[in-house]
Order: sequence, then structure tokens, then C-alpha cells
Amino acid sequence: MALSLGEGGGSRLRRQLESGGFVAAEYVKQLSQQSDGDRDLQEHRQRIQALSEETAQSLKRNVYQNYRQFIETAREISYLESEMYQLSHILTEQKGIMEAVTQALLLQADRDDPELGSRRAATTDPFLPLSAKEAAANEEGRQRTLTTLLEKVEGYRDLLPESPSKYLVYNGDLVEYDADHMAQIQRVHAFLMNDCLLVATALPNRRGAYRYVALYSLDGLAVVNVKDNPPMKDMFKLLMFPESRIFQAENAKIKKEWLEVLEETKRNRALSEKQRLEQEALSRPGPAPPESTNPFEEDEEEEEPSAEEEVVDLSLEWIQELPEDLDVCIAQRDFEGAVDLLDKLNEYLRDKPVSQPVKELRVKVDERVRQLTDVLVFELSPDRSLRGGPRATRRAVSQLIRLGQSTKACELFLKNRAAAVQTAIRQLRIEGATLLYIHKLCHVFFTSLLETAREFETDFAGNNGCYSAFVVWARSSMKMFVDAFSKQVFDSKESLSTAAECVKVAKEHCKQLSEIGLDLTFIIHALLVKDIKGALQSYKDIIIEATKHRNSEEMWRRMNLMTPEALGKLREEMRSCGVGNFDQYTGDDCWVNLSYTVVAFTKQTMAFLEEALKLYFPELHMVLLESLVEIILVAVQHVDYSLRCEQDPEKKAFIRQNASFLYETVLPVVEKRFEEGVGKPAKQLQDLRNASRLMRVNPESTTSVV
Repeated sequence: MALSLGEGGGSRLRRQLESGGFVAAEYVKQLSQQSDGDRDLQEHRQRIQALSEETAQSLKRNVYQNYRQFIETAREISYLESEMYQLSHILTEQKGIMEAVTQALLLQADRDDPELGSRRAATTDPFLPLSAKEAAANEEGRQRTLTTLLEKVEGYRDLLPESPSKYLVYNGDLVEYDADHMAQIQRVHAFLMNDCLLVATALPNRRGAYRYVALYSLDGLAVVNVKDNPPMKDMFKLLMFPESRIFQAENAKIKKEWLEVLEETKRNRALSEKQRLEQEALSRPGPAPPESTNPFEEDEEEEEPSAEEEVVDLSLEWIQELPEDLDVCIAQRDFEGAVDLLDKLNEYLRDKPVSQPVKELRVKVDERVRQLTDVLVFELSPDRSLRGGPRATRRAVSQLIRLGQSTKACELFLKNRAAAVQTAIRQLRIEGATLLYIHKLCHVFFTSLLETAREFETDFAGNNGCYSAFVVWARSSMKMFVDAFSKQVFDSKESLSTAAECVKVAKEHCKQLSEIGLDLTFIIHALLVKDIKGALQSYKDIIIEATKHRNSEEMWRRMNLMTPEALGKLREEMRSCGVGNFDQYTGDDCWVNLSYTVVAFTKQTMAFLEEALKLYFPELHMVLLESLVEIILVAVQHVDYSLRCEQDPEKKAFIRQNASFLYETVLPVVEKRFEEGVGKPAKQLQDLRNASRLMRVNPESTTSVV
């Protein structure tokens, strides 16, 4: 009834709840007055609950349907944000260029009309920007000051090649703050040069010494004033796509000086760059002159191009925009595009001379290469998601190899795969059945190892030097696998038959690696040999103790199996052990002319041998052989002792029959099966059978000689 009411009144209830004038308190009050009792309220509650579930399912379906649109919209927003930043940066540069052009026009007007220039100078503010004061100083002194200061910064020489045109404009102490939480990060010292900004931190134990932190070119640097918001004041922001940093000056005056000096230096940099490009354009050679017929001019014409060859044309549009294009590619995770740009530049500069402009361009590009490398390294770090298998790392690995960092790519790839394999093993559920867990463990590990090997062969096909690192990694991964394997199989004291099956499964999976030419069988043998030796010796001790216990209770009586079914079962067991002539030891009805001790010893020894042969490899040869000899000696010594001590002629004859079965049937079967499993005969077993051979004596005698 509740369901029918819910289906019939569902649409009416939905319209009522969706109405704009719905008031929950009034609705509950009205419902309480109209209901006849608790049952009506329960039915209404069920209808509301059903409507809620239906609404949730509908909302979930809508979210799933629009999920791709949500992702695409977020991506478009990210693209628009980066384009807006670029647009803002371009506008800032245009503003700086316009101001520089205005200043140049004023200077030209002053030269044309000195009287006008003097009147303007008289009305100008006496406080000049610091950059103007520095420009008026001696250039040699400025370079000497720059060298003196930067000698105190560790790690700057590789980033700032010596240049006669580089000089120090301004420097001072600042405090860096986190852009998101406005928390103080560290104290820094900034060096502003005419083309770049160097940020360094003070070394704790060396006064006046600094450590390099970052280097930013003024071409891609934007300065933004941060409005004071006590206690956060005297701050300004530096924008370097795609990151930003906030610094705090000591007071408002120093902040103002920093803002003015940065803007003035950027304007001067843009103006000087424009003038340099114009000079290069003017210095380019014109069209080739017509061939001269004068043979005496050849030597002069051959000597002239040597000076022109030193000029490298860096005014191409794609070269001028290269640093910004690299920033955009890194921000948009277009790693292939960034490396393509770097390859294009290297190809262009391959045969060109290394001039000062080329060095400055290299400094800018090398900074982007470092940023790109850091991003690619983070992509391969184990902290990232390990889903997707080895192929998920191919993109970052291939780009690192193209950047000439194949060794780092190999190291990071193998670390990533090691973390993935370890995580996969850790996530396996430990089932109740050991063999089932080992099947899953081997499948997960060896499949991951095979996929990693194939991906490694694909990614590093041309880097033969990396294959040794892969072999070392495979050995360490195999050790991790064997640790998990031994903990589940050997530490839990499983039976020898279970351990043998588990080792057999591991060997079969290990052989799959031979498909790609990788054989790790010897490694798994070397890692498992200690545990297998312990298992064999432990099971040998169990058999010896059980045999001694049966020997202590031996009465030397024939076995009576009571039923033909039991006798048939025993025949099958002995036939499976390799004893083909067991029928000659069976008597009338269900009697067996052998002792229970000898029969049990035969079955247990052959079972031990079969399981041990499944575990066999050459390193275990002597351990298995010595264990068999010890087990057999226990039975042989007991039979010989019983022959010497027994006085009853009938029992002595029965003991002789058991001894004959042991020496002439069981021991040859053990030797034959061992030789089949190992591939070579065991001299120790032959010597044992020959030394323990029963000597023929007078049947009526009360003594026996062995």
C-alpha cells in the first residue's frame, strides 16, 4: 500500500516540494494535523525517502553525462587564464616601450634645442631614479662592483656568463612570503642587473655570503604593487609565468625605490634591445655585387666574409618569442612541443659561432630547460599516481631522453616501476590457501616485470648503457618478490609438498621472461636456496623421528589389511612409488608379507624424494643426497639390529624377507628415481646399498652377519 501511494502521489509531492512558496515548518505542521496516526506518517516518510533517492540518482546521472563537459570547461578556463596573463604581460611591455619612446623623443628634442632642455631640467624633480644615477657612473666601476658582489654568491658562474655589457643596477635585502597563505618563507638578497634579476639566500655560517636560488630574465618579468593590508605592508609581487613570488621591503621608501628601479630597468632593457636589433639589421650585407672580372680582387673578396660570419641572426620572430613559448608549453604540459622548440634552436645554432648574444639566449633557454626537467622528473616520481602501467611513463621518459638525460630517465623509470610493483604486491590479499596466494603473487609480479622489460626495451632501444641498470633493478625486484614468497611459504611452516608446488609455480612464471631474452632463473635459485635447504632438512628430521618411533614399537608381524579394497589401494600406492613387483609380497586373502614399519618407510621415503626433486637445482644436490642417506640408514640399521638380536627362527625369516625387500627393491627404486630426476647417478646411494648388502647365512642359525 505504501508503494502504491508513493507511485501515485509522487509527482504531486514533487511539485509541492519544488514550489517557490514551500515552507518546511508549515508543511510538517499541516501533515501532522491531517495524519490519522503513526502509520500515515511512516508511509509519507517512505514516499519522501523514495523521492529523495530518485532525485539523487537523477543528479548522479546528470553529473556523469556532463562530466566530460565539466573537464573541458575547466581546461578552457585554464587556457583562458594563461592567455589573459600573457595579454597583461604584453600590455605591460607595450606600456614600457611607449614610455621609452617618449623618453627618447624628449632626449632628441633636448639635443635639438639645448635651451629648452635646460629649462626642463630646472623644473624637473631633483630626486632622480637610482638607475639614472647608475647610468651616469663609470661603466667600469659598475662592472667591478657587480663582480665583487656576485663572487659572494655560490653557483652563479654557470648561469651568468661574463659579459662586458652586464652591470649591477640595484641590490638589497627582502623577505619572501607565500603567495597563497601569506606566511613568511625566508629572507633573501636580490641583485638587479640591467638584463636579469638574481635571488639568493644568506648562508648561515658565512657572513656576507649567499647561495643562488633563482634567476629571472627581465624580458619575462612583470612587477605588481601589492596594496598595504596591515600587518602585511610594503610588499610587491613579481610575475614570472607560470609562477609568482611576493617580497616585502624594509620600509615604504625602499619599496618605492624597488618598484621605480625595476620599471626603469625594464624600459632601458627594451630600448637597448630595440636599438641592438636595428643595428644588426643595418649591419646585414646587402645584395651580392656583380661578379668582377678583375682577378686581383679575388683575395680581397675572400677575406671579407670572415668578419660577417661571426654575426648570428637572432632577430627572427620565433627566436625572440622562444623563451615565452617555452613557458607556455611547460604551463600547458606540452612537453613534446617544448622539446621540439629546443631541437629547432639547437639545429639553428649548430654551426653558428658562440657570440655574446648567443650566450645570453642560452642562459634564458637553459633556465627553461631546468624547469622542464623538473616537471618531467616530478611526472616520473613515485609520489604520482602509479596507475596506467609502464606505458604511462613513456611520455616523460622519451622527452628526458631527447633532452640528453637518458641516465636520469632510466633511474626515475626504474624507481617508478619498483614502487608500482611493491604497491601491487602489498595490495594482494593473503588468502587462506597458500598455493592460491602464490599463484596470484606470481601472476602480479612476473606480469609487471615482463611489461616493464618490454617498455624499457621500447624506450631505451638506442641506449645500450642503460641495460645493466635494468638487470640490477630486476635482481632487486626479484629479492622483494622472494621475501614475500618465503614469508608466506617457508616462514609459515607449510608442508614440503605445498612448498614444492609453490616453487614450481614460481619457476614456470620465471621462464616467461625468456620471451624477451631475460633469464632470471639463477637469481631465484640463489635467493631461495637457503629456505629450501631449511625445508628439506626440517622434513628429513620429521621422517627420521617418525621412523624411529615406529621402529621402537615394531613387533615384526605381517600386515592384515582386512578388505580387498584396502589391499588394492596399497598396491596402487606402491606402484606409484615405483615398486612394480609388490604382488610377490602379498599373501592369501588380505595379508601382506611385509612389516607395517617397512611399508610406511617406503611410502614416506618415496614421497620425500618426489617432492624434493620438484625443488631440485644443482645447488641442492648434496643436501638432498645427504638427507636421503640419513633417512635410509635409519631403516637399514634397524633391520640389521633386529636380525642380530632376534632369536625366534620364524620372526628372523620374516625380518630377512623385509630386509630383502628393502635392499633389493626399495633402494634400487630410490637410486633409479634420483638418477632420472637429477640426470646423473648417485655414487653415495650405490655405496650404501653395497655396504648394507645382506650376507647369506645358515637359515637355522641364530645369528646373522652383515
